[in-house]
Amino acid sequence: MRINKLQFSTFLAILFHVSGLIGILFTPYKDWFIQNTPLNLCLMALLLFWNQPEKNLSFFGFCATAFLTGMGTEMIGVNTGKLFGVYQYGDILGAKLNGVPFLIGINWVLVILASATVMVQLHQWVERKMNSEGKVLHPLLAKYAFIIDGAILATLFDWIMEPVAMKLGFWQWMHNEIPLYNYLCWLIISAILIRVYKSFYFERENHFAVHLLLIQSLFFFALRTFL
Repeated sequence: MRINKLQFSTFLAILFHVSGLIGILFTPYKDWFIQNTPLNLCLMALLLFWNQPEKNLSFFGFCATAFLTGMGTEMIGVNTGKLFGVYQYGDILGAKLNGVPFLIGINWVLVILASATVMVQLHQWVERKMNSEGKVLHPLLAKYAFIIDGAILATLFDWIMEPVAMKLGFWQWMHNEIPLYNYLCWLIISAILIRVYKSFYFERENHFAVHLLLIQSLFFFALRTFL
């Protein structure tokens, strides 16, 4: 049986995340697995780009926009506390620019792309369902529902991840408390980026992005529960 690109990429993503989960929770090599987080994140980014059906200038333009926006807002947050709250990054995520690891910019790209792709699939399903019943969703409602739903999904992923990231030493909040303001900023910035996503024209159906968001969500939820 021949394994296609999506199956191979999904297998690798599951293998790396399950191995990491077991290594962190059940072995004496917890620190080794944590230190190799950058390798995992870089591999997931490569797999996501590899599975992108259409890699045109518009696709890379959006990725660059999401990366620069993520890095820029995080720099404001780290250095002023005016976005997200008062926090600092540790050294696990590697090289930094003005206190923000470059991998955080990559993470913003992955989260927004994956959340938006999930919303594309979901909204297409809703549209087909309504059409089969002879109903039509108003274009303006569909547009803003897409943006709001995508932003909520991205923020929900951050909510699952935040306590785990603190325990693993990725970053640290003042007084070890995650402020509600962090999630408000995530919601607003994600909504802006997903609105930008709608203005770029490239192939939307990257099925690996959907799989990756689910795998990473389950990974962080398991660590949030048992770590």
